[in-house]
Amino acid sequence: MRAIVQRVTQASVSVDGEVISSIGKGLCVLLGISKYDTPKEIEYMVRKILNLRVFDENEQRWKKSVVDKNFEVLCVSQFTLQAVLKGNKPDYHLAMGGEQSKAFYGDFLQAMKSAYKPDAVKDGKFGAYMQVHIQNDGPVTISIETPPPQQVQQKQVKGTSGSTKAATMTVDEGAANSFPNAENHSSLIDAEQQIQEFDDLNVDEKQGRT
Repeated sequence: MRAIVQRVTQASVSVDGEVISSIGKGLCVLLGISKYDTPKEIEYMVRKILNLRVFDENEQRWKKSVVDKNFEVLCVSQFTLQAVLKGNKPDYHLAMGGEQSKAFYGDFLQAMKSAYKPDAVKDGKFGAYMQVHIQNDGPVTISIETPPPQQVQQKQVKGTSGSTKAATMTVDEGAANSFPNAENHSSLIDAEQQIQEFDDLNVDEKQGRT
C-alpha cells in the first residue's frame, strides 16, 4: 500500500462538476492499494497517517499530528500509485483489482474513522472520474509505503553424497531496489548473509570439511 500525504489548508473532490467532499486544514491522502495488501497493511497505514507529525506548534516545526490538531483528513483512492513503468507506459498489474479493492478501501476508511473521528474523515467516490483540488500548505508532501510482503524462497544446496537439501530463507520482495526504511535495509542484509552462508556450506561440503 502506498500513500501520498499532503498537508493542506483546504482540499476537495468533485465529480461531474459537483463537489462531493471537502475539508479545511488537515491532510489529503492519495492511496494506492496493492494486490498483496492485507488487513495488516491497513493497520500500519492508518497508524502512520494519523501519527504523522507535519504540523507546527508554538513556532516549532514538525511537532503535531492531524489528531493532535483536531484537523480533518480527505482520502482519495488512486490505483495509479501502484503503476510500474514498462518503457514509458504505466502498467497496473500490481494494483488490487475491481470489487476486491473497493471492499478493501472501505475497510481502510472504516479503520481511519474508528481510530480517529468518523466526521473528520472524508473521501471521494471510489471508481469515479474525479477532480481533486488540493491547496498544499508549505508545500509539505510525504510518501508512505507499507513494508513489502515477505516471500519464502528456497536455495538448493548439494551435499558430497550428491543429495540435494532445500535451504529456506525469507527475503523482502522489492528490497533490492528500494529501502523505504532502515528495517527493510536490515532485512536485505540479513538475507544476503544467509545466502552467503548457504554458499559457504556448499563449498565446504564439496571439499569434505563438513
